[in-house]
Amino acid sequence: MILVANITVDLAEFVGEYAPSRIEKNILDILSASSHKYRYSSSKQLEFELALRKEIINAAESLNRSGMDFEVFRKSRCNSRYWERTNQGGFVLKDDAAPSQAIQDIFTNGFKYATECATAMIIVYYKALLELYGKDLFDETFPKIHLMNWHHIDKNLTEVGLMQRETDYLPGDRRYFDNPDVSPLSPEMQGENVIDMGNGRFYGHGMGIQRAEAIIRELNENRKRNAKESAYLLDSAGRPDFKKLADILYPR
Repeated sequence: MILVANITVDLAEFVGEYAPSRIEKNILDILSASSHKYRYSSSKQLEFELALRKEIINAAESLNRSGMDFEVFRKSRCNSRYWERTNQGGFVLKDDAAPSQAIQDIFTNGFKYATECATAMIIVYYKALLELYGKDLFDETFPKIHLMNWHHIDKNLTEVGLMQRETDYLPGDRRYFDNPDVSPLSPEMQGENVIDMGNGRFYGHGMGIQRAEAIIRELNENRKRNAKESAYLLDSAGRPDFKKLADILYPR
């Protein structure tokens, strides 16, 4: 159920006025049919969440095409024009680099970059917000960026690093495939952070856009000898605080 200012949304009426895209309509259908009450202070908050989820999916598709390689942190690399690589393998924005240009460069010159799957998720969220905020607001909101899994998340994206069980799982969510019997010879395959792309598909950096069965099959190929437990999709998700991010674009 969707409530805006404590009033139940008439989905047919809202869709008629809003003209959402296919993916946004899919999200609206899930929210509307849910037993959970999804509350928004205004229609702009709801529209922002729909738009950001759509841009998250677009960014995941773009990063998949960018040419950025998968590597563990000790072998990570970045474009030194915009980023300083740390001893731990993370990327810190240089003082003379514009945040918006540095994030865009990952998608334009992906071949200059390599990192692991958690960091790729954060890059996806930054790119999605860049599309909605525009250069000036993005640079103002994220003046200092440190890319390295969940260890250095900006205060506006903290919730992305927190996995919790949800009533519904939606396109644009961050999900995780766990591989409990991973081989000690390939510890980087202990799991895969992914973006839910909708319609049963997921984007995982290094694995591309695949259905759950294919990701599980690939993880299962990297289990220890005599493994007994299959890889599986966790019943939890990480999500940004859509309302907080909407209020940055539409201050009260």
